[in-house]
Amino acid sequence: MRALILSDIHANIDALQAVLEAAPEHDTVWNLGDTVGYGASPNESIERVRNLGAVFVRGNHDRACCGLMSLEDFNPIATRAAQWTQQTLSAEHTAWLQALAHGPLDPNETTARVNGSNGHAGKPSGTGPAVSVMHGSPLDEDEYILSMRDAWDPLHITEAPINFFGHTHLQGGFATDGDTMFKLNPHYSTRNGAEECEIELREGARYLINPGSVGQPRDHDWRAACGLFDDERMTVSFLRIPYDVRAAQVKILHAGLPERLAYRLREGR
Repeated sequence: MRALILSDIHANIDALQAVLEAAPEHDTVWNLGDTVGYGASPNESIERVRNLGAVFVRGNHDRACCGLMSLEDFNPIATRAAQWTQQTLSAEHTAWLQALAHGPLDPNETTARVNGSNGHAGKPSGTGPAVSVMHGSPLDEDEYILSMRDAWDPLHITEAPINFFGHTHLQGGFATDGDTMFKLNPHYSTRNGAEECEIELREGARYLINPGSVGQPRDHDWRAACGLFDDERMTVSFLRIPYDVRAAQVKILHAGLPERLAYRLREGR
């Protein structure tokens, strides 16, 4: 099974379309949250992703933009974008956001339930090792995992050996083999074309893996980020895909959203 893993699309339909067009062959799609917020195409982004699969967890911007969360902890730019999104979303798409699952969840169980499978315990036969998906952390959906210190408790408490998360907009991850902790740092040779960095997962290790942000990377690489998990080969491929940043910026400016949201796309931060 090969799962395309998307996170933090943030209503950037141009980045999303580029990812879907260039992504390697895959069997399913897992969405780690924040489909909306910041960008100028919330309805278009939801319409595109909701038909891709059955595995979705909610992000903090998803909750804020559909009225499930207060904006008091958002900075002024994020608040303006969330308020604009609230006014722009269709009633149908607002309801879809409100119904999104609270992570972490088991994507295998979710897929089996939607497909009407039964008679399995824990996970469907042949779908590989135990996996969980979430937006922030296994401990708190709003928690940021930015450092080895942040990753320590989640890695040692989570039951699943392989955990995919988003929220930070930083591609990479953290792992432990029980004795030591180590980081996953994808390496690329350029900042222009499409690239892939494959990492083989170690048997017996536990992982927290971030595919990066589709619509608003913050690791100083402007290209859309995503991941591909292969549970038969036990690999994770980090992907960077170029897209029409100018088109996304124009949409933001024409919508009257804060200019900073447009300019930061080119900076990748």
